[in-house]
Amino acid sequence: MTEDRTGMPRRTPLGWPPGNRRELLVKSLWIGVWLIFLSSPVDDLVGGGHTTGATVAGAVGLAVFVGVYLTLVYRNMGRPFAPRVVLGLGGILGVLACVLAYSLGSAWLGLFVYLSVAWGATLPLRAAYWAIPASGAAMYLIGLRFDEKEARGLLLLVVLIGFAMTGVGQLVRTTIELRKARATVAQLAANEERLRLARDLHDLLGHSLSLITLKSELAGRMLPGHPDKAAQQVADIEQVSRQALVDVREAVTGYRRPRLAAELAGVQVALTAAGVVAEVPAEPELSGVPEESESALAWALREAITNVVRHSGAERCVVQLLRRQTLDGPMLELCVEDNGSGGSGSGPGNGLTGLTERLEKAGGTLEAGRIKHGFRLVARVPTAPTGDVGSGA
Repeated sequence: MTEDRTGMPRRTPLGWPPGNRRELLVKSLWIGVWLIFLSSPVDDLVGGGHTTGATVAGAVGLAVFVGVYLTLVYRNMGRPFAPRVVLGLGGILGVLACVLAYSLGSAWLGLFVYLSVAWGATLPLRAAYWAIPASGAAMYLIGLRFDEKEARGLLLLVVLIGFAMTGVGQLVRTTIELRKARATVAQLAANEERLRLARDLHDLLGHSLSLITLKSELAGRMLPGHPDKAAQQVADIEQVSRQALVDVREAVTGYRRPRLAAELAGVQVALTAAGVVAEVPAEPELSGVPEESESALAWALREAITNVVRHSGAERCVVQLLRRQTLDGPMLELCVEDNGSGGSGSGPGNGLTGLTERLEKAGGTLEAGRIKHGFRLVARVPTAPTGDVGSGA
């Protein structure tokens, strides 16, 4: 257990590397406490039942075994080794366990318990299912040389504890994978937020700056002969600029949700200022339309009118808002058609691309392209919640 910034205790997360000295100490104690079962080999060395050379060799071998075991198991609790390194270190443990137990006696058979723990905690499941029984078999065969009864008793412990550790190892690996997946999800969420912000700023600034440019040109032409009308255009420019600033601030903070009724009212002003004859429907009936669908359709209307004003060179623009019953359920359809000849381009621009993504996120579709005498944009969104689309409700 460790403490968070408020002083409340929290658990050291499994599968995470230690984040501070306290977590390092906790994990070291958690792993090191099990070394108490090495008391039999230590007592055997201290008891003096071996020659000086055998005692020194046994002490060195035991120290190497413990060092490799702690390195392998402790590292696996945070940042696992590559599979080749795991196999190499596990092989060293296996060789040391066999050599020490065979050379120094039955007191050293307990090393196979640690070998089984290491195999179970660090190897992939398929490899562990072979390595753990092999460790038990090697321990039993060596134990027959000294004490068959003790070897038989240890055999069950070696196998059971090894397979139990496979669950712990799998839990650690799953935790590490979840940690990586969470980091990936966070990165994707950040990228999506950046794309959303880019789309919003394009839609907001493209519409507002186009209107400001248009009114500035009108004011410049009116200034010599009609200064009063030019002053009105300048007042409109100030109002649009202030609203654009508010919209940008709302978009940055994530609160911008345009309303379809407000956008329809602005369409009449924008088209009239551009010298385009406009046919715009009255305030729509939006009962039952999800907020996300209304917002997506409002963005579609704004982008369509911005393109008409900036690129089309149209003299007439018709905006229609219809409810339709389709195989996918009830839909609200927005159609913007103009008789302009410009803005065909070689493909969809950033505005239409972002608009398509926005509509798809709301469960809608976008169709845009040249027609016989102009350009048409059709956007559709479901009028029922996404989960109810197609139910006929």
